[in-house]
Amino acid sequence: MRIVADENIPLLESFFGDMGNIRQVPGRTMSADDVKDADILLVRSVTRVNEALLGDSRVRFVGTCTIGTDHIDQDWLGSAGIAFSAAPGCNANSVAEYVLSVISLRAEKLCLDDWTDLSVGIVGAGNVGGELAHKLDRLGFDVVVCDPPLAEQSDEDDDRYSTLEEALKCDVVTLHTPLVRDGDHPTYHLIDESRLALLGRDQLLINTSRGEVIDTSALIRRLSEANPPTVALDVWENEPRINPELVEQAWLATPHIAGYSLEGKVQGSEMIYHALSRFMGLPVRKKAGQFLPEPALSKLSFTSAANEMDAAWVAIRSCCDPRRDDARLRRTLSLSADERGQAFDRLRRQYPVRREFSSLKIQLKGTSKSAQDTFRALGFKIKM
Repeated sequence: MRIVADENIPLLESFFGDMGNIRQVPGRTMSADDVKDADILLVRSVTRVNEALLGDSRVRFVGTCTIGTDHIDQDWLGSAGIAFSAAPGCNANSVAEYVLSVISLRAEKLCLDDWTDLSVGIVGAGNVGGELAHKLDRLGFDVVVCDPPLAEQSDEDDDRYSTLEEALKCDVVTLHTPLVRDGDHPTYHLIDESRLALLGRDQLLINTSRGEVIDTSALIRRLSEANPPTVALDVWENEPRINPELVEQAWLATPHIAGYSLEGKVQGSEMIYHALSRFMGLPVRKKAGQFLPEPALSKLSFTSAANEMDAAWVAIRSCCDPRRDDARLRRTLSLSADERGQAFDRLRRQYPVRREFSSLKIQLKGTSKSAQDTFRALGFKIKM
């Protein structure tokens, strides 16, 4: 059996090597010629999977090791009798940790003694937004959640969901919607000129969902006007040929890596391995934990002299510090348009190993119960 796979999928040989002969190709440039003799196709979000790619192939199973599916023409796959599986929620924790790190940087910039003084509006409460809301709630933040599709499915007296306008009033507004172009609740250019006008200088807008959820032209204009919001962007319209002017105007700019923790990527591979095993009628014998290496940093220790917030932020940024990714992306701005696009993909392909909070053991000596609760809520392992 022949398997064609995006070269950026981790642990391909470990999970799929005994299922067939694997050919790795760049996901962005994957062509019909690359897959015409394949039985199985494994992709990430940069590959458009449709009739143009697979119409003349013998592929019978497509797996995307990502939570998003807007790059997959599922209707055509169904009509062609091709099985499909995605990895919903695989990197939800990774994205949530990225957002928490960005919020910590914002609180530090504002010289806040307590980061929970910031209210957070979450737009989209699926796997990622739901995970983030859970963590923020445990930490004591005031959280406003907007998700019209989920609100419609809930009881009339369910007060968990608010309107988009209410979410846009928060100190931090973070976007976690899928990209939906049609239907009752489209998200394409959801954050348009009129909604950007509602955001002001004291607010932070974070986007880790899809670049097209924000109208780039409108955002560039808004950032050039009086009292603009601060923006932290991990996703962009027209990736990988992103707008350099928007990068320059953003407070934090990263190359679509919020979900790129090692745990998140490996879990995506594991979920598709399980789906493919079921499709082929094979037993599931492998788990991600078998392949995760020892983390480079395994323990941090804090004494009673440590300030709770400072200690939490040190721990957070020892695992995820978006400022490093921001610096790497900004170094590409002097390149030509074609070179910038290639560099954007290269930053993702060669992304340094990033481990999640759960990989790090926090030793607390004489610290308060509040500090212990904070580290537990963040997801760190605690050693007293």
